[in-house]
Amino acid sequence: MRKDFLWGGAVAAHQLEGAWDVDGKGVSVADVMTGAHHGKEREITDGVLPGKHYPNHEGIDFYHRYKEDIQLFAKMGFKAFRTSIAWTRIFPNGDEMTPNEAGLQFYDDLFDECLKYGIEPVVTLSHFEIPLHLVEAYGGFKNRKLIEYFVRFATVCFERYKDKVKYWMTFNEINNQTRYDNDFALFTNSGLHFSKDDENREEAMYQASHNELVASAEAVQIGHAINPEMQIGCMLAFEPIYPKTSHPDDILMAQKAMQKRYYWGDVHVHGEYPKNMLKYFERKGIDIKAEPRDFEILKNGTVDYVGFSYYKSITIAAAADNPEFDYRESKDVVKNEFLEASDWDWEIDPEGLRYSLNWLEDHYHLPLFIVENGLGAFDELGEDGIVHDDYRIDYLKSHIQAMIKAIEADGVDVMGYTSWGCIDLVSAGTGEYRKRYGYIYVDKRDDGSGTLERRPKDSFYWYKHVIETNGSEL
Repeated sequence: MRKDFLWGGAVAAHQLEGAWDVDGKGVSVADVMTGAHHGKEREITDGVLPGKHYPNHEGIDFYHRYKEDIQLFAKMGFKAFRTSIAWTRIFPNGDEMTPNEAGLQFYDDLFDECLKYGIEPVVTLSHFEIPLHLVEAYGGFKNRKLIEYFVRFATVCFERYKDKVKYWMTFNEINNQTRYDNDFALFTNSGLHFSKDDENREEAMYQASHNELVASAEAVQIGHAINPEMQIGCMLAFEPIYPKTSHPDDILMAQKAMQKRYYWGDVHVHGEYPKNMLKYFERKGIDIKAEPRDFEILKNGTVDYVGFSYYKSITIAAAADNPEFDYRESKDVVKNEFLEASDWDWEIDPEGLRYSLNWLEDHYHLPLFIVENGLGAFDELGEDGIVHDDYRIDYLKSHIQAMIKAIEADGVDVMGYTSWGCIDLVSAGTGEYRKRYGYIYVDKRDDGSGTLERRPKDSFYWYKHVIETNGSEL
């Protein structure tokens, strides 16, 4: 293990900060998504409507309680804290020329608090928090104007925090958009919101993705010019895709699915589209509007490391109605009979993390950063007022063991590990509080009740020891 390994935890601004309309903050896409539950998708409303419940509006009130929470992270020994900068705190509508000073000052104070304890901020610029105005007025990232607005936002952040933040990522889980039939995936990633069924959702998704990739690459170049010491990475939602059987069709289906799901990483790292995707666009008649300079920007704005989330693997089977082996996640994914699943039906596969690390090493030859991994579970306070979450410890232990094997046995270069939801927060996918990931219990429930009191769980002390021993004692 590296001596400077970045052990820590990860969150996103919109899932814990709350204070959704405080100090000049504008409305983001996260602010118009209602609470839901497993099996029921969050509703995307036309603005903030009376009578609707929007859990992100309060989160866990980190905006006012961050000093208390950072102190708890410091007690665990965090070396890094991954969070995001809420775009609408800096540019409330997204297209202003002048940033909001109150928003900038909040993150100055937050990063100073981290650094006071020797905790490195790891900052994502766009983590499902696009200004709603950019969706309503421009149609989201399918409009090239958003390249300009994102780059302006990134530049302001790089300039302001150039001496406080060393580690950055541009777009969170940008490749989740392979699920282009899913409104949540498109709305949160690139601000796409379809009012008509006759729009070509797939083409719109690839257009928006192209614009995001160009925006990312341009931001990387600017960040490096502002401070060459900055490390700026991409961020992928990584779920290795296994073939259901050893039948050649299933093998090929899994290979083609991996190509399609992770081409975003190829562009981020290599600075160009892989040939298999260009052929796919040609075959499907997908017309991406690009300017000649875009490809120079992509080539010159490649990332320094690959950040990724890992929660589970996917298993896929070939189908008779899919002769070209096109990846259709909502249709072709099947259950893996060898794996158990969480309460939210996410299959638990620690060895899949080692597989993922090796795959990413083989393809990209860059340092890797596990910036999300964790178990969402129902946590109950015991009679002693403490959550005894052995199930979470077991999950994290098995995944960290797999990571260590990849480092020590396979030679994979891993920078750090920041587990997801290090303090209980709002679930992005369902808007639930009861889907808990944290080492710290927050007294907050789905109906909005709760005192917001913080209490360390058993996993808090377990992870503290993991960090103290640099992973040698699990």
